[in-house]
Amino acid sequence: MDAGTSYDIMMGADHDAPKDGLSIAIDRAMAAANDNAAPAYTHAATINIFAADCHARSRKAGWYTDLTTGKALDRNVPEMLCLIHSEISEAMEGFRKKLQDDKLPHRKMMEVELADAMIRIGDLATFMGYDLGGAIVEKMAYNDNREDHKIENRLKAGGKGF
Repeated sequence: MDAGTSYDIMMGADHDAPKDGLSIAIDRAMAAANDNAAPAYTHAATINIFAADCHARSRKAGWYTDLTTGKALDRNVPEMLCLIHSEISEAMEGFRKKLQDDKLPHRKMMEVELADAMIRIGDLATFMGYDLGGAIVEKMAYNDNREDHKIENRLKAGGKGF
């Protein structure tokens, strides 16, 4: 099954219907993201498509609307950051207790909570207008060359570790 097909299934798409522009873009970006030889910019685009999808689903679910008045909500960014943190804390609990997820019982709780964190991060990044994909690609490239990330330096007394 290719990446586009799995996305279409997830979205409940009719496989006989022609694909829209977003589905085609997602198909291409997902294929490139799964190709380790692909240029880094395709990874950034894929991440940004994911983030935009998270945000669109959040808006569609009403998280940006006052449900009593129908008016737009002024989202609380510190609250959104704390909700991301809560997903990470739930992942830790799942890891610590070796739990399966209660909503997706075929998956580990940690795996699902990490997915929740990524969904919340994508939603927040798009809400803020950030180029999350570009930032991730740049940060990974920066980390590749950090002196404190090199094995020989991590092995030294006082080297980076946990």
